[in-house]
Amino acid sequence: MPDPRPRGRPKGFHDRTEQNMVQSLDRALTILRTLADAQGLSLSEVAARTAQAAPTVYRALVTLRAHGFAEMEEQGQLWHVGGGAFRVGSSFLRRTKIIDRARQPMDRLMRSTGETANLGVEHRDQVLFLAQVETHEAIRAFFPPGTLGDMHVSGIGKALLAWLPLGRVAQIIRDRGLARFTAQSHTDLASLSADLADTRRRGYAIDDQERAEGMRCVAAPIFNAWGEPAAGLSVSGPTFRIGLEATAEIGRLVRAAADEVTESTGGRQPD
Repeated sequence: MPDPRPRGRPKGFHDRTEQNMVQSLDRALTILRTLADAQGLSLSEVAARTAQAAPTVYRALVTLRAHGFAEMEEQGQLWHVGGGAFRVGSSFLRRTKIIDRARQPMDRLMRSTGETANLGVEHRDQVLFLAQVETHEAIRAFFPPGTLGDMHVSGIGKALLAWLPLGRVAQIIRDRGLARFTAQSHTDLASLSADLADTRRRGYAIDDQERAEGMRCVAAPIFNAWGEPAAGLSVSGPTFRIGLEATAEIGRLVRAAADEVTESTGGRQPD
């Protein structure tokens, strides 16, 4: 008997993205992403950054504002992301119980290490940070929810890469490249592969100033029911507080917290 439930696309449509895209919606979402990456932009700045005509951008912004996705600061005439975008975006977080189950382990990590604890997942070949428990120290790492980062220079990113199939890792590197952020960044496959092998051996990844000078991060993967890396937990902070000699103990704590979340969400360790 045919399944009466509606499917994700109309009958006869195929997965040819460019053919099925709505141009005006594509432009509006480009504008929304541009606002999200800034701390307030004028109309002309949005137009310049999106390579769109100012009247087109203005109509899109007014439409986004009507739905709560954009706001205009009257003083300075600057546009910002609106609260409606947060409400819609937060529905992404409700897709998984990992965030709820990770909250207490992250809080304990922050208290036991004195540093900021982070939770992230792979999203379109990048690390998407979902949650953070900040340390009370004045100098600290800061990755607000929604931040995206390159996987090869991220503790969580490398913790995920180390347990992904080699073909998937190669695809990510091919599509995203290995950009240099600091002198410590991995910019060739051999160097990154050696680091990922060390990560698997010890059970946790170390970002040793590879994304930002003076910052160090230790991360471990969370696995799903199939033993696949589904998310990552990390502790990050300045190198003058997280010395290399401290990474082994922090790695043990982070791995234990990640394993706790794996178990509480029904995941299992890989074979």
